[in-house]
Amino acid sequence: MTLENLLAIHCLVPHQPTREGIVKLLTAAARNIGDSKATNISAENRFDAAYKAIMQCAMVALAANGYRTSTSVPGHHATAIQALPKTVGLTVDTVIVLDALRKQRNVSDYEGDPVSDGVVTACIESAELLLATVTQWIRRNRPELIDR
Repeated sequence: MTLENLLAIHCLVPHQPTREGIVKLLTAAARNIGDSKATNISAENRFDAAYKAIMQCAMVALAANGYRTSTSVPGHHATAIQALPKTVGLTVDTVIVLDALRKQRNVSDYEGDPVSDGVVTACIESAELLLATVTQWIRRNRPELIDR
């Protein structure tokens, strides 16, 4: 599936990114990663902060390619994650990990299941890797959208 296909079926909508918007989201993602490392809060809240950073990075990746998810269509988190191979060249294996974290987030948020320390660590590591990947992609492909 291409980004244009996702646009055609209304999962994505056109979006004109701005440098200010991109920098703001990347800064928020970095801040959320930092918050996820706070040991004085619950594993669930640490996980939520790291997962939020993953979503912010996925949204930046879409925006840098001229799209955003259509929030009126169910599954916009899954769409943003599954588009990462097309937006920033992420490997399918990495997307599988990110999608598993998305599913864990749903179970935790909607069913109250606890989050293990191992899952928190995996989510933080995935968020850090994604932030680095997205930032590097933008620097290489859309340098006008990022601080040097």
